Amino acid sequence: MIYSFDYVNEHYGVNACHGRRVLVDGKPGIITKDCGHHIGVNFDDDKPGVINNCHPTWKVEYLGIGKVRKLTKSQERGKRWLEYGDMFESFMDFVYWDMEQLREEQD
Repeated sequence: MIYSFDYVNEHYGVNACHGRRVLVDGKPGIITKDCGHHIGVNFDDDKPGVINNCHPTWKVEYLGIGKVRKLTKSQERGKRWLEYGDMFESFMDFVYWDMEQLREEQD
């Protein structure tokens, strides 16, 4: 996925980028998404993948580059369910299909 942060950087004069550590109102996190006029921050206290829209200049301190945490396996499956789930009659049908897809990828 490509995140440009061009609008935020040009209009607010900040140095936002994917993976940059930030303190928002004293709360540590990492920028994980370009949300147009806002930055998407995954706070350290939240699960990976939980993104909070934050104004780029409201009590934000930009720090160095950090590491974006990966989604848990159940979060990844939930994301795939949202993408493909309407093709199945039940969640269990999806789970069996999903397990088969993962096995094929490993081979």
